[in-house]
Amino acid sequence: MTLLLLSPIFNLLPKVTLVLLYKSNEEVKEMFLALKELKHAKLRFFMIGMILVLISWLVFILSGLGNGLSSLSASSFKKMDAEFVVFEEGSRHSMLRSVISDDMTKDLKALPNVEDAAPMGYRSAVVLKENVTSDDEKIDVSLLGIHPGSFLEPEVIEGHSLEKGKNTEVIVNDSLKNQGIHIGDTLEIEGSTEVITVVGFVKNESFNHLPAILMTMDHWRTIHFAAPGSDMGINNPVNAIMLQGKQINPDEVNQAIEGIETTTKKEAINGIPGYTAENGTIMMMLAFLMAISAVVITVFFYVLTLQKSNQFGIMKAIGASNAFLGRAVVSQVFLLAVVSIGFGILLTYGTAAILPDEMPFALDLKLVFSYAIVLLIVSVLSSLFSVRKITKIDPLQAIGRIE
Repeated sequence: MTLLLLSPIFNLLPKVTLVLLYKSNEEVKEMFLALKELKHAKLRFFMIGMILVLISWLVFILSGLGNGLSSLSASSFKKMDAEFVVFEEGSRHSMLRSVISDDMTKDLKALPNVEDAAPMGYRSAVVLKENVTSDDEKIDVSLLGIHPGSFLEPEVIEGHSLEKGKNTEVIVNDSLKNQGIHIGDTLEIEGSTEVITVVGFVKNESFNHLPAILMTMDHWRTIHFAAPGSDMGINNPVNAIMLQGKQINPDEVNQAIEGIETTTKKEAINGIPGYTAENGTIMMMLAFLMAISAVVITVFFYVLTLQKSNQFGIMKAIGASNAFLGRAVVSQVFLLAVVSIGFGILLTYGTAAILPDEMPFALDLKLVFSYAIVLLIVSVLSSLFSVRKITKIDPLQAIGRIE
């Protein structure tokens, strides 16, 4: 009679409890069980894996787009070797609202913990090649005024850098090559009589979603404050002054010089129009994707656990502990997630290779690694609902359900 009751268990032993015959190492047994199940139900786990691949692919694509938009909006600010930015008081950390005097630069350099200071000016403009009147040839750009040789001047990758006294020479972002701009080209600034000459290219320099053209501060002032009275009576006006020095106290700087507000570079970047809203939108979409991923994984593995309740019950009846079965399920999810996320990363880099250059897409290795870890953690944590269900399975009831 006892043999008849136990015969279903003996029939299932080769399929679901072979791993229990190994007594040497618990971790090896758990991994063996996870791999055995993945191999046994290939189609089922392939479908779950494909969903994970698609979710991870979408997460990495969105993070690349978000990083690309962020770089396009503020790469010139992000790359500059400065820790703090001085604006006009009440400007709300915005280059558009701030006008201060370049003469403050000397006073700022004299303050404690300030290693160096350099001014910057900004305005948007439309440029076109000289003697070209077609609207199709017009290019929207950001004009950035700096002092040649200051720490704000980026490294030139082609041509040569700015020189004092040569005010009509400019260096431009290399993305303008796609617009047909070459070294030696002369560009007209729409709405003015000013003509500039391209003498060098720099990489990843953009501001407010537009490619940057960097010029001498004197020439920038000539363009930006061409209208009488537009400088508001300020001597040598600039939009902001960048400070180097990690130990700078913003409050002490504000108290030392009247009419200014000092902020960190991060806060200055957040003050760029649209930057915070764009990043907030992307982060919200990524958060929803993570939540969806967690729900999908949880539901799939919970349903699988319900379908295998009798098998788990039998394994518990012959000595498998809740901890052992739980670790086996977690190992299974971990393996599936690692492989799926890996494929998602490969698909993302493949997609990036075929995207047009005009699309603001930038994959950062640290960013990819960070989101991969987050997806992996979310996947593993989602499997804990299945583990909880396993702990509540009654071996006797499971045996009784076997047909």
